[in-house]
Amino acid sequence: MKQVKVLEQQALTEISQAADTNTLEELRVRYIGKNGQIKQLLRSVGSLSPEERPLFGQRINRANAAVTEALKVRQQDMHTAKRTTQTGLDRSLPGRRPKTGHKHPLTLIREEVVAVFGSMGFTVADGPEIELDYYNFEALNIPRDHPARDTQDTFYINDEVVLRTHTSSVQIRVMEKESPPVRVIAPGRCYRHENPDASHAFTFHQCEGLYVDNGVTLANLKGDLTYFARQIFGPDMEVRFRPDFFPFTEPSVEYAFSCPYCKRAGCSVCKGSGWIEIAGAGMVDPAVFGFVGYDPEEFSGYAFGMGLDRLAMIKYGIESISLFLENDLRFLKQG
Repeated sequence: MKQVKVLEQQALTEISQAADTNTLEELRVRYIGKNGQIKQLLRSVGSLSPEERPLFGQRINRANAAVTEALKVRQQDMHTAKRTTQTGLDRSLPGRRPKTGHKHPLTLIREEVVAVFGSMGFTVADGPEIELDYYNFEALNIPRDHPARDTQDTFYINDEVVLRTHTSSVQIRVMEKESPPVRVIAPGRCYRHENPDASHAFTFHQCEGLYVDNGVTLANLKGDLTYFARQIFGPDMEVRFRPDFFPFTEPSVEYAFSCPYCKRAGCSVCKGSGWIEIAGAGMVDPAVFGFVGYDPEEFSGYAFGMGLDRLAMIKYGIESISLFLENDLRFLKQG
């Protein structure tokens, strides 16, 4: 037994110190080859007494298994080391975790707006950014000679095709296909020929809303927008409505949110007024219903719009709309 133990230990030591595969093969032949030393010991079992043979045979088999496993492990180690030396990369190491980004502020605010209006029963509608003049202007009660077009000067593909100036065009497309009740919001990118400043850019994001049914009133509009504002900015948010004019709503209102930074005390964000103007809204003009075949004597509805960029600027304290467009990693990494 002692002879087997000594031989096994000698073999394991030499295998662990083998420098190359040729040496490893020589050790395999020497110890467990057909005429190897361990095999020769196994042949000598027949010369032992019947009582000694089982224990001696088991011990030699264990030694043979240990040497075989050591050869296998050492060969794998050599293969890994060779591959690392050749490529400069140890593929046995765990991979490096890739850097993960996060959602853009406009994506975050859009998802939040959709979720709030979704809880109120609004579904999301979509439409083309390259739009017909008819849907973008004519069907919204803005004919070619209407002065309201001056404030929505846009990019023309030709006389009949434009880059949409608002997502109100989606409302017309929805009403053409669906009968009341209709309750939709239309978030998306819009374009206008603007002089860029901190709050204006040639492209921006809007979310227009439309609710048409029997008996819809301005009170519904005020209640829904107030609920929305408090869901986005907190329960202390106030909403101010003032008369205004829009060609596709009558009566029309301009609405503003109380400044969440100064609580209406006056600050640089709200320019000392305590209020931040959001957008316009109002009851859908009966003339618009005429373009989609709705009976204004039977149905009424409200429409509203809001800039997602402006909401994001207020909510996340962003000073300029241009930051949304510049792909500056210093800005995008914040979040």
